[in-house]
Amino acid sequence: MHALPSLAAHRRPARRETVVLLHASASSSRQWDPLAEALAPHFDVQAIDLHGHGRGPAWTAGRPLSVHDDAALARAVLERSGGGHVIGHSYGAAVATHLAAASPALVHSLAVYEPVLFSLLEAQAPMSPGIREAFALAAFVREQVERAAPAAAAERFVDYWSGAGAWRAMSASRQQAVAERMPVVAQHFATLVGEPLPLHALQKLRMPLLCLRGSRTTMAALHVTALLRCLLPHGRHEVLDGLAHMGPLTHPRTVNERLLRFLHFDVPCRAPHEAPAAAERSGAATETADCAT
Repeated sequence: MHALPSLAAHRRPARRETVVLLHASASSSRQWDPLAEALAPHFDVQAIDLHGHGRGPAWTAGRPLSVHDDAALARAVLERSGGGHVIGHSYGAAVATHLAAASPALVHSLAVYEPVLFSLLEAQAPMSPGIREAFALAAFVREQVERAAPAAAAERFVDYWSGAGAWRAMSASRQQAVAERMPVVAQHFATLVGEPLPLHALQKLRMPLLCLRGSRTTMAALHVTALLRCLLPHGRHEVLDGLAHMGPLTHPRTVNERLLRFLHFDVPCRAPHEAPAAAERSGAATETADCAT
């Protein structure tokens, strides 16, 4: 495996800023290991295992898990460090966006890869094919979990996000690990649909923002990222050619190199809570959108 490029020539000031990494549903903090290794010489890296994933705490509160409960794990880290940069993928990107909207002073920059903000999509585009696909997948996962058939739920879940046949290509041990997380994944769907993302809070975000998607993604992710282009026009919205929804796992070098450039070039060096400067342009493809609809 090729190492990510060295950033020693572009070191930040002596104070080490914090970077929080949030993983996708049915994954774990380990998905960010190559990025964490590249960031470690320059940042205090905190890759978090969300509830019911990896070494994360099981959810035992006696009520449904909320996206805000997972966001609280990251918020606690940011409060201890005086704020920091937040990176997320899929469900982790949705958690990161909710966190930024609720506590913008703690989030110095936000980078997301295909956040599954289904409540936003339902509110803004309730008849879109993307939300219908998301609802169908959520209903199937919930039904299979209730029938004690987590493997069936996992196969449909994995093949939707990773492509047909992806489940069968996985090792038996990996299939078992993903299947065991389906009850928590079903709760993720419920909170992603049921927990509103206040539009006024989202549109007030002014920290440096990078929103990435793959060119081969699902309809649901495509529609969410199109909405974010319209709602957050100050951010950078880019397409990574040839990647699908699971790009951070299938093409980590491509995704991580863009994230590294974002943190070292696009994000201004500033003290916490200082107003951000305009982000520098990079060579990545930037999307445009018709926001009239």
